[in-house]
Amino acid sequence: MREEALARRIALLQSMPLFGALPEKEIETIVYDLRLREYERDDIIFRQGDESREVYFVLKGKVRIFTTSPSGAETSIAIFSTNDVIGELAAVDYEPRSATAKAITAVSLLSMTQERFLYHLETMPRFAMAFIRLLAGKLRWTAAYAESIAQYDAAGRLLHIILQANAHYGREVTPNKEYIVDLSLNQTDLASMIGARREWVNRILNDWRRRGLLEFDNGVIHILDLPRAVAERDSRIEAYRSNADW
Repeated sequence: MREEALARRIALLQSMPLFGALPEKEIETIVYDLRLREYERDDIIFRQGDESREVYFVLKGKVRIFTTSPSGAETSIAIFSTNDVIGELAAVDYEPRSATAKAITAVSLLSMTQERFLYHLETMPRFAMAFIRLLAGKLRWTAAYAESIAQYDAAGRLLHIILQANAHYGREVTPNKEYIVDLSLNQTDLASMIGARREWVNRILNDWRRRGLLEFDNGVIHILDLPRAVAERDSRIEAYRSNADW
């Protein structure tokens, strides 16, 4: 590999949280084990039940992770984007893929084989600690998602997901008020994330638009008033409890 290309790739990895704390020599070793993979929108990266073991690092684009029930119904789990890591669980526990990964935009990934991934975890303590922190972050997200199911009604869960996405990769338009969140999801995908029907999601999105909270257009969420959207989400706790008290 030419020095210019190597330096460029090292700099790219240094900008990613998982690799940022590693010495340059260790990053250089990792560079040689990565392969670029590119996918078009709607391409499947791996399927639920697959025996594949590669780990993927997202360079650009968005990936939807979802499970499929025996009846064929899809439940969206999460959306991953730039600097995120997907597919790591199968590499660590040797189990089949627990979910399907699908490109929802054009996606560029760096892939690493299970063998090399585990080798680097075993031989690079800083890399292992960064990976543990990454898993801890995903566990926190899972706990927060489970809490949202327990606390909020369906409308609250939908807003919770939108606000989490905004915190992760939303683009600020007006400080502390207006934000753009490109989820790249249609209403059916949103419905599958909260256990609701698409028609209901359409109605609640129209209601929020009329009330000036947010607008939805081709997978892009325009949060018009962040404080009001947060207050609306939090108000759904009481709505959910009122219904449960019956």
